[in-house]
Amino acid sequence: MTVPTPEAPYGVDPLGRPYSDKSKIVAGILQLFLGTLGIGRFYVGSVGVGIAQLLTCGGLGFWALIDGILFLTSNDRTDSQGRILRG
Repeated sequence: MTVPTPEAPYGVDPLGRPYSDKSKIVAGILQLFLGTLGIGRFYVGSVGVGIAQLLTCGGLGFWALIDGILFLTSNDRTDSQGRILRG
């Protein structure tokens, strides 16, 4: 584990990318249960995508379901500032 710095207060991943203050588990669960409202996307700061999901009911639920699964399984999902979501 690395020592937190002002540029990366939550540490960095093995590739040196800073971690976000947001959790991929929280984002995934929000997206699975409230994805038709775009809540998972609003949580990570993707307001434009969140609005698109809100207007399309999460792509009739399919987009929200797939997005939630990807949040939970992917290690490369980022927040609106480009920081890697914590696991």
